[in-house]
Amino acid sequence: MNITLNGAPRTVADGASITALVSEVTGRALAADGQATDGRRLGVAVAHNSAVVPRSQWHGTALADGDDVELVTAVQGG
Repeated sequence: MNITLNGAPRTVADGASITALVSEVTGRALAADGQATDGRRLGVAVAHNSAVVPRSQWHGTALADGDDVELVTAVQGG
């Protein structure tokens, strides 16, 4: 199915969850609670169709054709 990720078209598997998308984009395995399984901080926030999705709800939030997702990564620096 086709979604928009950060303003660009992207194809994802039918029924993919936000957890699956974030894992694919970051290249890191995620637990059902949205935390990285390697124990390091993920530093990612997600908006799905303009609504912020709490990390605890990523696993249960299925994507649908035409959805708009914004994935924001925290950057540290001075």
